[in-house]
Amino acid sequence: MKSATQPALIFPETLSPATQALLDRAEALCTHQGARLTQQRREILGLILSVNAPVGAYDLLEQMKSPDRRPAPPTVYRALDFLLEHGLIHRIERLSAFVPCTHLLHDDHAAGCDHDHDHDSICLHTAQFLICRSCKSVIEITNPSILEAVRATCREQGFVIQSTSIEIEGLCAQCASQRKTPAHHHL
Repeated sequence: MKSATQPALIFPETLSPATQALLDRAEALCTHQGARLTQQRREILGLILSVNAPVGAYDLLEQMKSPDRRPAPPTVYRALDFLLEHGLIHRIERLSAFVPCTHLLHDDHAAGCDHDHDHDSICLHTAQFLICRSCKSVIEITNPSILEAVRATCREQGFVIQSTSIEIEGLCAQCASQRKTPAHHHL
């Protein structure tokens, strides 16, 4: 229920139908998980989905400001924590920014876990990112063999995984094609 002092969302009419559909899908996923995508959480997720680039918490605060509204940083951080916890966004540590989880774009995501594993263990989605050092674009990739290699190494060490994020820095195809010097491979 919206209080009389809380202004309406400042942007829903500017969201594309595709973004609105993703927000509805996110809401269904939260409901499936027994959680609630509040109006504020939905607004923040909508902003992240609309930007098409990694966005920082203070950038979100700026976008949410209006003459009658100045959200506080803890409010945004609590919403971001919720969105992270429920797998709707990822934090790009290298950039101190957030991006939507591309798995939200798939129809089967709202149904919950979509892969085979022992359900006594954690359902682990490994965030794997290619980060362009030049334009700062971020591409989320999915390579199950990377997750399996991480799991095997952790089992060997007796290490219990709680979350994973793999960030690979380099140049995106567009920036690499604009570069005049040959690529250097550092592995």
